[in-house]
Amino acid sequence: MPTMSKRRGTSVSENPNKRRKSAVDGDEEEGTVADSDQEDLALNKRFQLACDVVSDAGIVESITLRNFMCHSLLGPFAFGSNVNFVVGNNGSGKSAILTALIVALGGNAQATNRGSSLKGFVKEGESAADVSVTLRNKGRDAYKPEVYGSAIVIDLRITREGMRTYKLRTKSGQIVSTKKEELLSILDNFNIQVNNPVSVLTQEMSKYFLHSKGEGDKYKFFMKATQLEQMREDFVYIKTTKHVTEDKVGQHSECLKDLKRKYLEKEDRYKSLASLDEMHNKLEELQKQMAWALVAEMEKEIEPMKDKLQADKRSTEKYDEKVDEWKNKVEQAENKYRQIQEQLEGITQQVQELQPKCAELKAEAQRRNSLLKSSEVTVHRCKASLRDLEKDKVQLSSRIKDLRTSISQTTGAESQARAEHVEQIQAELEHLKHQISTLGQQIDQYQHASSRAKEEQGKMKREYEVLQRSIEANRRNLRTMESSRSNRLRRFGENMPALLSAIQEAHRKSQFKHKPRGPLGYLISLKDPEQALAVEICLKGQLQAFTCDNYEDERVLQGLLVKAFPTGRRPTIITSPFLQHVHDTRRRGVNHPDYPSVLQALEIQDPVVANCLIDQRNIESILLIKDRTTARRIMQGKNPPANCTQAFSKEGDQIFNNRNYAAEHSRAIYLSGDVEEEIRHLERELENQQAQVTRFQQQMRKLDEDMKQNESLLRRAYMEQKTTKSKATKLQLELTDLQNVEEPQSEDLKPLEEELQEVIAKIASNRAECEEAKTQMASLKADYDRAEQEYKQHKEQINTVAEGAESVKDELSKIDQEVMKAKHHKKHYDEKRSGHLRNIQTLEAELKRKEGELGESVAKATRISPERIEVRRSAKSLDSEINRLKIKITTQQEQQGNREEIVRQYQEAMENYKNMSQQMKNLNSFIKSLDSVMSHRLQVYADLRRFLSARCKYYFNSMLAQRGYSGSMTFDHKNETLSISVQPGQENKADLSDMRSLSGGERSFSTVCFVLSLWAITEAPFRCLDEFDVYMDMINRRISMDMMLKVASGQHYRQFIFLTPQNMSSLPESKIISILRLKDPDRGQNDSQRHQNEDQ
Repeated sequence: MPTMSKRRGTSVSENPNKRRKSAVDGDEEEGTVADSDQEDLALNKRFQLACDVVSDAGIVESITLRNFMCHSLLGPFAFGSNVNFVVGNNGSGKSAILTALIVALGGNAQATNRGSSLKGFVKEGESAADVSVTLRNKGRDAYKPEVYGSAIVIDLRITREGMRTYKLRTKSGQIVSTKKEELLSILDNFNIQVNNPVSVLTQEMSKYFLHSKGEGDKYKFFMKATQLEQMREDFVYIKTTKHVTEDKVGQHSECLKDLKRKYLEKEDRYKSLASLDEMHNKLEELQKQMAWALVAEMEKEIEPMKDKLQADKRSTEKYDEKVDEWKNKVEQAENKYRQIQEQLEGITQQVQELQPKCAELKAEAQRRNSLLKSSEVTVHRCKASLRDLEKDKVQLSSRIKDLRTSISQTTGAESQARAEHVEQIQAELEHLKHQISTLGQQIDQYQHASSRAKEEQGKMKREYEVLQRSIEANRRNLRTMESSRSNRLRRFGENMPALLSAIQEAHRKSQFKHKPRGPLGYLISLKDPEQALAVEICLKGQLQAFTCDNYEDERVLQGLLVKAFPTGRRPTIITSPFLQHVHDTRRRGVNHPDYPSVLQALEIQDPVVANCLIDQRNIESILLIKDRTTARRIMQGKNPPANCTQAFSKEGDQIFNNRNYAAEHSRAIYLSGDVEEEIRHLERELENQQAQVTRFQQQMRKLDEDMKQNESLLRRAYMEQKTTKSKATKLQLELTDLQNVEEPQSEDLKPLEEELQEVIAKIASNRAECEEAKTQMASLKADYDRAEQEYKQHKEQINTVAEGAESVKDELSKIDQEVMKAKHHKKHYDEKRSGHLRNIQTLEAELKRKEGELGESVAKATRISPERIEVRRSAKSLDSEINRLKIKITTQQEQQGNREEIVRQYQEAMENYKNMSQQMKNLNSFIKSLDSVMSHRLQVYADLRRFLSARCKYYFNSMLAQRGYSGSMTFDHKNETLSISVQPGQENKADLSDMRSLSGGERSFSTVCFVLSLWAITEAPFRCLDEFDVYMDMINRRISMDMMLKVASGQHYRQFIFLTPQNMSSLPESKIISILRLKDPDRGQNDSQRHQNEDQ
């Protein structure tokens, strides 16, 4: 066994009580095989002795398949500890079990020879396949027994997409790990190699390696089984790595020479730096003098300031005296002003005391005047009534006289004819009036209908214009959406890509201090596409806006906007300083457990964009609630969310805590995700709008026709009404003429005479009333004159007192001017004193600042030179000399280089040279050690290959001898071939022939011997053979089976799983032999469950 295997290699002839058991016992020396009955007895005895031995860790305890390949359910199958036969006809699931075992233990799909990818193992119509394999975990080779316990359950799931996931459980079902690395550790611990044909030999692998007629294939099988091939590949990789390292060493050798040369150059420059030290020392001394010279000059500047401050403080007393002087004058003037004010208030009080009496007298005079006016009206009315009665008297007298004269002058015939004619005209007039009324009603109806039609026409025109604007907007949106298929930016305007290119070019030319961001809607995305309309209505114009850091950038961007959008509306520019972090909105933002804010619903990569929307729209305090009813309930309830100003539903409704606004749009334009759906929606909407336009045009044409018909009827009605009114006017004139014809009255004259007497009586009564009213008016006139005279006298008294107050007011005004003048002078000196005090404070602050600067200069000078230096030179001359010396040092350094840089370069060159030199030594030492190790390992590899070849030959001959065969196995490691020759019977070995000349059964038996010999020299916890006896006859099958059972009885610590279509009824009964019989497949129902019966 190769040394890289975890299990220790042992001889097949060791003690069976040890972990490694020989593949062949003492029977190796036997030259012949006893008869079958004796062999059966010996085999049964051997199995009976081995039945109580417990197998080692790593064997397969059980396996279960679900929806794997063409099987809905296989298993669970419980395997025995030693020998297991899986028996069943073709299609019963034998190969599926082996394939599932390979895949579950980490093998790839190609290793199973059943498919090119894992997804092919999922049963048709199912979404995933599951495989569960239980490995024993007992003994000293157990893997983490304190974690997994006595068994490790490996659950594999393969999805329809070919994804493979693992769950590693304990026997109780607890999941320990889901990582494949843990599975690889388990397989390495148990030395399980599912890709090794000796461990798991499938039909296809057997056909390729064992039944192949090529000697190279058998050699490859031998190398793969013994893992020598892996070792050889590792050696080749190490050799390649060594050559690469040697090439690097060669390259580094040249590099080392350059580093050494640079190191020597830097060392020379380093040694030449001593000449600069003197200049640096002199410069340091001059800098010390310069520091204290600056201190001395500042001290000289401070002295005059101190003297001026003392003088200003002394002159402050003069300003105080002036302020006090004018303060006293202000007080004296104010006292005099108060005295005159009190005198004026006394006069005012006297006038106020006389005012009520004056008001009473005035009211009494007005009352008397009102009574007089009323009396005058009464007298005037009486006179007018008397005149009217006199006129009535004259008219009645004349009427009576005329009636008496005209009675019986005419007959009644003319009067009768006139009356009939009047009645006829009146009837005709009544008919015309009815006709005029009817025409008026018709005219009103026509006018009302025409007015309604005009209103409807105006309304339809407005709706038509709105519809046309909507169609034009939808057409623009459709063009925008179609162009945004290739560029989403075009949603924000056809010229937007050109604008962004211009911004990018201007930024490249450094015309912007900070590149503007925009359009803002292009730089945000939605977490939930359903909120597109709500967010779009919330942000409105900000979606097309740009943001700038400063006003200079804004002016540049404004110029670009004018060029990109020469006409029409341009995007808004928002100017606000750019920050590299998003505002902290935790205190003022809304935080609802169920609904997000607009800020939370957006994905914004750029903090500048997020801050702009927070500042402009407060998106951190606006909730997005999809259901409008829920939004109203939350926002307009008793306890609306804290910090929430408003909310939007997914339909775009805007909800405040006391009002709602419905959305004007029903679809999102800028933030919608599905462009094709938006295009289809706009196309459908345009089709509907075109249909509306057609309907509008039809309705408007019909409305025009109705209006023309109404106007025609209205004109006709007006003409008829005009004609009818003309007829009625003529008849009315004729009727008036007839009615004005005077007729002799035949009425009785007695009522007129009685009425005349009543008028005469009323005239007498009115004359008496008129005289009485005149008398009363004269009395009221005298009363009014007295009251008016008394009021005028009191008024004159008040005026006299008020005239005395005028002189007092003039004096008060003069005193007030004196007060104002004194206050003005006091304010003047107050301001001068305040200015003087401010100057003192400014001078003190300046002095304090100078003293602070002096202290800093002293501290700085002390740091430069702890002891004060008396300097006679000025700071200016010292500064000139320092500058000249610095120039000299700079010139010297430019010739030689900076001192620190030279020292640094010297140290760096020395460090690089030493490091590279040490690396070269280490690499050479590594290559030398690698040569030694590889030489030794290649020798060990050759010895191991020779040893394994010899062991394989030995066991192969031993196996052949059990049937009386003889043979040879020739390894040609140089040409990588393995030739096997077999001679049936104990004949001369010179007659050995190639396996290709043997019969099928003999060749299969020889192949079994070859496999058993490889088993003897390799290690694995279990071995699987798929239909190993398919090409054997009954005799060779029996012999091969006996040989494998004999090997199994000697290797009770291993597990053997044989898959065969034979019924295996001839096997001996033993506790260590388990036979799993699979049910024959149901050809009509491939998805039916497979059952198995276990016989032991």
